[in-house]
Amino acid sequence: MAFAGAPAGPAWAATAFDRKTDDPAAWAAKRCDYDRLGIAGADTLAQALAGGGLILCLVTAGQALAAARAAAAQIAPGALYLDGNSVAPDTKRAAAALIDAAGGRYVDLAIMAPVLPARRSVPLLLSGAGAAAAAAALAGLGFANLRVLAGPVGMASSVKMIRSVMIKGLEALTAECAIAATRAGVLDDVLATLGPASAAEFAYRLERMTTHGQRRAEEMAEVAATLSALGVPPAMASGAQGWQSRLGGLGLAAALDPAARLAAISAALAPPGRKDAA
Repeated sequence: MAFAGAPAGPAWAATAFDRKTDDPAAWAAKRCDYDRLGIAGADTLAQALAGGGLILCLVTAGQALAAARAAAAQIAPGALYLDGNSVAPDTKRAAAALIDAAGGRYVDLAIMAPVLPARRSVPLLLSGAGAAAAAAALAGLGFANLRVLAGPVGMASSVKMIRSVMIKGLEALTAECAIAATRAGVLDDVLATLGPASAAEFAYRLERMTTHGQRRAEEMAEVAATLSALGVPPAMASGAQGWQSRLGGLGLAAALDPAARLAAISAALAPPGRKDAA
């Protein structure tokens, strides 16, 4: 999804384009989203970018470079293009080459926490030649937690990617641990050894994986590429990518209670004839 526009007083003056609107079955729902948020909805990317001085590109990791390529054909000269996608530094540098060659100003933007519930207080890192100008524009739109990193495109995304080894790796370890403990019938005993917050932490991580695992698997592929480019074997990143993909592909409802979610995960991934311990 790309947003283009400039601040008008304290509020957004933005136009959004989401390629889901190309699907007639999804068009009405996306229009309702736009209306609810007070955003103008565009039918094409060209319409969204027309006259926009500030562009936020927010797509899945696997589509980031394609989105930059499409935007480069439409971007206005001098427009700031903030790439907030979870991709490797090399992917961002390739996207930057496309945008800069078209006359835009590419900025590496890393979103360092879930946007909800923080919204415009979500921590953001920016790097690249246009980072200071982008930070000023975002501040004018009400974003309150901004940090400009010294250095070129790739600095902000390096922080994001390398941090994800830990964050998404912990999620993968949680899944592996929780499923094994469930099948052995010792989940409560294992959780008791990990501290009083462990049950809530396990529940949160498993919900994140089953709800967002497919998107996060794409991100972990980019993390693995980041590590490989640095000469670091991406063993944990690749393992986490597999777990994210498995759990994200189960189609479990976000509203499931933690016990039902874990039981469903264990059952779905069990070999034929396997029964968990009572």
